[in-house]
Amino acid sequence: MLDANRLRVLVEIAHAGSIAAAAQRLSFTPPALSQQLTKLERETGCTLVERGRTGATLTDAGRLLLEHGERVLGELRDAEAAMRAHAGRPPERLSLGSFASAAKTLLPGVLAAFGDEHPQVRLSLSDVEPPGGHGLVASGELDLLVTHRYPGVPLPRAAGLHRERVLVDPLVVVAPAGHPVVGRGPTLADLAHEEWICGPPGIHDRTTLDAAAEKAGVRLDVTYETHDYEVALALIGAGRGVALVPLSVLGTACRGGWVAGALRGADLAREVYAVHRRRPSEPVRSVVALLRRAAARALAPYSGGLPGGTGALQR
Repeated sequence: MLDANRLRVLVEIAHAGSIAAAAQRLSFTPPALSQQLTKLERETGCTLVERGRTGATLTDAGRLLLEHGERVLGELRDAEAAMRAHAGRPPERLSLGSFASAAKTLLPGVLAAFGDEHPQVRLSLSDVEPPGGHGLVASGELDLLVTHRYPGVPLPRAAGLHRERVLVDPLVVVAPAGHPVVGRGPTLADLAHEEWICGPPGIHDRTTLDAAAEKAGVRLDVTYETHDYEVALALIGAGRGVALVPLSVLGTACRGGWVAGALRGADLAREVYAVHRRRPSEPVRSVVALLRRAAARALAPYSGGLPGGTGALQR
C-alpha cells in the first residue's frame, strides 16, 4: 500500500512547482524530500518527477498519481473534519481561492457577511488564476475555489468535486466616451479598425476574442496587451482603444471617460463557478449561498437589459 505521507510529498511538489519550495512548505530539507520522493518512485516502479534547474515537472505517471493523491489527502482532511464535528468542535478555518476580478467585485461583501455570521472561523484568501486551483480543492488545501470559464476555453477536470455555476457575466464592448458606434450595438466588423485592448495570446479573454473574430471573418489589431481590466479601462478612459469587459467589472470600475454597450452578433459571457468538495462543511455552504446572492446583485443594475442601443452605459 502506498504511503500517504509520500503521496503528500508528490502533491506538494506539484503544487509548489519545485522540490525546494515543497520542502520549505513541509519543513523538510530538500535532500530529505528528494529521498521521500525516491522511495515513492521505488514503490510505484515509475519515474514521477523530472528534476531540472528551473523546477520539477511531473511525468505522465506523476500526473496520474497526483490526481489520486490529491483525492486521498482530501479524504483524510474530510475524515479529520468529521471527527472534529463529532467531538463538537466546529471548523476553525476556511480557505478560499479566487481570480482577481471576482476577489474585487464579489468577495468583499461575501467575506464581510460571513465574518459577521461566523466570527469563530478564521478566513484566508489566495489569488488563484484559472485554470488552476482544482487540485488544491481536491487535496483539501482550499475549501472553496471561485473560478471562471471564457467562451472557447474548456473547464478543467473536476473528479470528486462539485462545481456550481453562480454567474453568467456578459462581455460588453467598452470604448472611449462619445464613441460613434458603441451606443448603436456594434458588431465586431464595425470595430475591426479599432485598436483593441486584451490579454496576450493564451490568456482566456484573448482566446475568446480571437475565436469571435475568426467566426465573424474579421482581423482585429490587439495593440495593448494586459490581463488587468482596470488597466484596460484606464487606457479607454484616456481615449486609447476598445475592449470586451465582463459586465460585473463595470459596477465597481472607476468613473471616467468610457461608454459600454452590447456586442451585436456574438453572445459572449464569462461564467463564474464555485468549486468545493462533494461533502462541504456548513461554513462552505454558507459562503456559497452568500456568493450566489452577491452574483445576483452584481448584475441587478442591468436587469432591464444589457447596456447598448440608445441606452448605453456611460461613465
